[in-house]
Amino acid sequence: MTTAPAPAFPLTRAAALARLETFLPLAGVAYARDRNRVARAGQHHAVSRLSAALRRRVVSEAEVVAAVLAVHGPDAAASFISEVFWRTYWKGWLEARPAVWHAYRAAATRAPRAPLAAALAGTTGIHAFDAWHAELVETGWLHNWARMQFASIWVHTLGLDWAAGAAFMAGHLIDADPASNTLSWRWVAGLHTAGKAYLADGARIAAMTGGRLGAAGLATGPRIPAADPLPAPAAPRPPRPWLAGRPSVLLLTPEDLSPETAAPDGLAVTAVLAPQALFPTQADRVAGDDALARAAEHWGCVAEWVPDLSAVAARAEAQIVTPFAPVGPVALALEAFAAGLPPGCTLGEWQRGWDRAAWPHCRKGYFALRQAIPTLIAGL
Repeated sequence: MTTAPAPAFPLTRAAALARLETFLPLAGVAYARDRNRVARAGQHHAVSRLSAALRRRVVSEAEVVAAVLAVHGPDAAASFISEVFWRTYWKGWLEARPAVWHAYRAAATRAPRAPLAAALAGTTGIHAFDAWHAELVETGWLHNWARMQFASIWVHTLGLDWAAGAAFMAGHLIDADPASNTLSWRWVAGLHTAGKAYLADGARIAAMTGGRLGAAGLATGPRIPAADPLPAPAAPRPPRPWLAGRPSVLLLTPEDLSPETAAPDGLAVTAVLAPQALFPTQADRVAGDDALARAAEHWGCVAEWVPDLSAVAARAEAQIVTPFAPVGPVALALEAFAAGLPPGCTLGEWQRGWDRAAWPHCRKGYFALRQAIPTLIAGL
């Protein structure tokens, strides 16, 4: 009997948990030592490759951190845990400044296409950049350190619009996340922390790729784009209220595809519906199929795809409940959906404890969140 190969970037819960179990021995000292070494496509064994599952919460940050802590303890696992919290930091920071995401979306649509042609085609002549372009387009994924170099070359060496680069990368990534992708590009460009940009270095690229990739002629100084001042942080929007015990349609979105692991007390689910319009990619649909199957088993009710949000409203008698959707396309769609519901029908949300605990520490720089990590993980 031949065993099927493990998926490169697991999208079902069983596959993600299996990948986590396989990676656990490497999540401590080995991860801290090797995490920035960029292997060839398909050979990125020094990192977890759980990002596509984490982005959709097929598995949760809390589950992953708890598993790593159980094997390695907080000191040896500190580097890996910090990387998980960077994902949380970007989300919490953007929740306090949603206007930054809206401004990025507007800027990406205004970027002229002609100067971008070589970068979009991966024909710049910069060896590392073009190789990573090919890997991104072919596999839907890049090592995080490679993403930083790619963005830096795009902005500071090629002098291209950062928002267009962020949109290009988001359009190909299997783990594309509005907060992590947008704000990482802003950080590299020098817009997240005033006056601080990230410059790729050819010698460093050669070292981190074992001499496999080169990058000659890179910028030696930043080209920090002009930008409006950052808005002051505001309180993140609260989850929409709902009534415990009231029969509810559970609305599934790609923002949280393991709701059965964190459903609040009093949630009385009569049907689970996933609108196809909110699952635009093949990866979303694979993860959605798996989530629907688990939800049907957990709640013992019908769990199925519907065409769009209007079909959800048509099937709901009074209350629709969904896991909280952070800033991004799903949150925008749900905002319009909630405003257009017929009288007597409401949309409610619940929020995971991980976000409630961590997001208040994400209003400024990452250091404030990093200081809180010991307290946050003690709460696990």
